[in-house]
Amino acid sequence: MARGQHSNRELAEVFDQLWRLDTNRLKPGADYIISLQGRAGYVAQGSNYARDRASAPLFKYVNEEKLKSIETYAHFINLLDNYEMSTGVSETVTSEELKENRLFIDAIMETDVMKCAHDYLVKKGQSPSDPAQFKRQLYDIWFRLYHRDRSGGEDSCGFEHVFVGETKYGHEITGLHNWVQFYLQEKHGHIDYKGYKARDNKDTPDEDDHVLNLQFSWKGLVKPIGGSFIGVSPEFEVAVFTIIFLLSTEKMSSVKVKVDEYMLELVVYRQGRSIGTSYPKLLSSNNRDL
Repeated sequence: MARGQHSNRELAEVFDQLWRLDTNRLKPGADYIISLQGRAGYVAQGSNYARDRASAPLFKYVNEEKLKSIETYAHFINLLDNYEMSTGVSETVTSEELKENRLFIDAIMETDVMKCAHDYLVKKGQSPSDPAQFKRQLYDIWFRLYHRDRSGGEDSCGFEHVFVGETKYGHEITGLHNWVQFYLQEKHGHIDYKGYKARDNKDTPDEDDHVLNLQFSWKGLVKPIGGSFIGVSPEFEVAVFTIIFLLSTEKMSSVKVKVDEYMLELVVYRQGRSIGTSYPKLLSSNNRDL
């Protein structure tokens, strides 16, 4: 049941506003170039074999100077090496890493995207109006550690799962829905892009699309399908998924909305007071009808 009265139309309007405000979004064909190549095939349940329908990497080019010069990306990238890959292995958070978490939240809160998201959540009665208190709320949602694998200690958090990626029981990829992490892992030879996923011509992507369904292997393990925004800023993703998380008390929330030219299903799973996972699914793009 929703905490605040809202409609998918209202959320679409808010998300469209966030989209327009996302001036840190990189431009396809200019700031980055991707190569979609072939449509990925079926992967059997539990299998780590996937036919490679893409001989080249997904990312042909990314303007790394932009990633370094835009403050939110720079702080975001600093966080990517702070986590243990395997669930069940307790996370050790250093004072330096705590500082990096806070610097990231401080940086995104300076953007119009997060200010708009904060204003909306205050209006809906889901967030405190005081920015310092809202930052603490964001910290709990994204960085508070919890048990994902009950056999170990506090081994996960929303940020790690969604943006960095994890492995479960050593044989399954979970999370890893962020394009910057995908690009950097691909650059270092850890990710092998296998092709895009599409049901039919309605959701066949273009190389200037900002949302893709992908198949890939990461450090030898296959992810049969994973949804990811491409080129968008970290603050846009944090804003969208925080809003969905706070507007619902359900274990799983799924919202179908049109954002810019994309018909999306935005999915958020709850893990107590924190995000368990969140990701976009591309349903159709380029104003094609569903």
